[in-house]
Amino acid sequence: MSNLTLSTARPLFEWRLRTRSLLVGDRTLLMAIVNLTPDSFSGDGLPGSGNGAGAKLAAATALAALDAGADLLDLGAESTRPGAHPVSTAEEQRRLLPVLEAVLKVRPDAIISVDTYHAATARAALAAGAEVINDVSGLTWDDEMAEVVSTTGAGLILMHTRGRPGDWRSQPPLPASEVLPLVFAGLMERMALAEAMGVEPRRMMVDPGFGFGKRGAENFTLLAGLGRLHELGRPLLLGLSRKGFLGDAVREVLPRGEELSLADARRTATTAGHVAAVLAGTHILRVHEVQPAREACAVADALLMAGQTLMFEEE
Repeated sequence: MSNLTLSTARPLFEWRLRTRSLLVGDRTLLMAIVNLTPDSFSGDGLPGSGNGAGAKLAAATALAALDAGADLLDLGAESTRPGAHPVSTAEEQRRLLPVLEAVLKVRPDAIISVDTYHAATARAALAAGAEVINDVSGLTWDDEMAEVVSTTGAGLILMHTRGRPGDWRSQPPLPASEVLPLVFAGLMERMALAEAMGVEPRRMMVDPGFGFGKRGAENFTLLAGLGRLHELGRPLLLGLSRKGFLGDAVREVLPRGEELSLADARRTATTAGHVAAVLAGTHILRVHEVQPAREACAVADALLMAGQTLMFEEE
């Protein structure tokens, strides 16, 4: 009988951020999502921030995530759900910067990532104390973003996306055999672009972009082949939390006659996805709910470690 297939050795990396380094790979790290936009796909968006009650609520939510065990925060002030409408950089910064500043005032040691593809917002956020830029476009939607990351020395999360949010619902499906090669080649291209613009490889993390131009079962094909992405030589971040393809997989087995929120309907499916991702060697999970993810990672990390120990003893 064959053994369960695991990532036999999740590689260790020293991920260089703007002012510090972070060891990734020893255990799975959690990045807590803080949506500062009213139109988040997952229904957890916080009110437009500014300097009033909205900013205080958002900062309290972010601090609670850190207290719950999140290793990093990811603040985003523009939705990238399918069909989302862009917001101005002025509005994005109005929502974002007061929350960023409020969190760092209380927790100056917090590692904060900013989910933006706008160079102007990235520059302002890094000046305010952010450590990482999480660019869902992989540096392709704003020509100045690479220069901002390079000159500030920020950590960079490069995501693979296929088209823009307005395109995703009408894109033709991908044959299963093309999904992983497309993502792998796209991330290779984005890494080369970043390096050519002066971003050091040790500052890069890659994200295959589940749901970003991948529809339905295409995401399961990507998840099943995730181990191939270790060949990129950079740590992996995944955002599976509450994604639609997980909801599709469990729809037929959900309790009948119950009104479930999106969060409730996809909670167990998200946990299952997180375990699969860790066993494939993911370094960081981007999550909506910290505690369920911590528990899932505790089990998956223990299994990963046991598999690596077994292989070592057999050798």
